[in-house]
Amino acid sequence: MIQCVIFDFDGTLVDSEALCNQAFLDLIPSIDVSVEKLVESYSGRKLAWIFSDIEEQFGCKLPPNIEQQYRNRVAELFDTKLEAFEGVHKALDEITVPICIATSAPIGKVEPALEKTNLAKYFVSNVFSSYAIGSWKPEPDIFLYASQRMNVAPQHCLVIEDSIAGIEAATAAGMSSVQFCGSRQPFHTNFIHSYDELSSWISTS
Repeated sequence: MIQCVIFDFDGTLVDSEALCNQAFLDLIPSIDVSVEKLVESYSGRKLAWIFSDIEEQFGCKLPPNIEQQYRNRVAELFDTKLEAFEGVHKALDEITVPICIATSAPIGKVEPALEKTNLAKYFVSNVFSSYAIGSWKPEPDIFLYASQRMNVAPQHCLVIEDSIAGIEAATAAGMSSVQFCGSRQPFHTNFIHSYDELSSWISTS
């Protein structure tokens, strides 16, 4: 029986993956692939790992301040273009068990985005970041940390994720999971294309 629903943030609650990866294209001229390809490669990954992979894949040396440049550019894109996925607010209104966020992103990125998209009221202080524990997906630690903080055993948690790394982390944590695909193709056995489909997963899991 599901007693807690744990949401990823980027690409799951808010339509942010294209924006986050557009920031790489805006700042790093050496990248010669599409934003869709970057989303496919980097969704759910630790930022330091992404920068290292970019240097290796595209044969460039990134400046020491690239993380701050990136954070600033993402903030600019979020400020003008970020939106919650269609149906998210209604779905959250209908969930009757406790909910939280477990994200690889820093709190300083997540909280302003939650305010902008009118999602903050649903989660309040139940937003847990990999930066607080020093472990990133696909390791299971952030999901285990979230379940501990929510006082719900892992086997009674349902994870909503968009990335392969996130689904792998949920599986390693002993939690059931559903992939939110949106318009993308599913890679997971359990998936939804729309938030209208979420309530049935929660009630039958």
